[in-house]
Amino acid sequence: MPKLKVAVTLERRLLDELDALVDAREYPNRSQAIEAALADALARRARTRLAAECAKLDPAEERALAEEGMGVEAWPEY
Repeated sequence: MPKLKVAVTLERRLLDELDALVDAREYPNRSQAIEAALADALARRARTRLAAECAKLDPAEERALAEEGMGVEAWPEY
């Protein structure tokens, strides 16, 4: 996928920590370190949002919907 160039403004402390990661060869350059951090943050946000939405579900209501039309009164015991 093609990459686009953007300008980012960072606090000096963050830039120093970023440069330390690059100097330690954890990342080949600043861009890849920032890209990895952003990808991780967005993935974490997506998982958190999914968990929050799942927490809104009523287990009894979901079970009733799942059993609707199955022709059985309850789930079989395993």
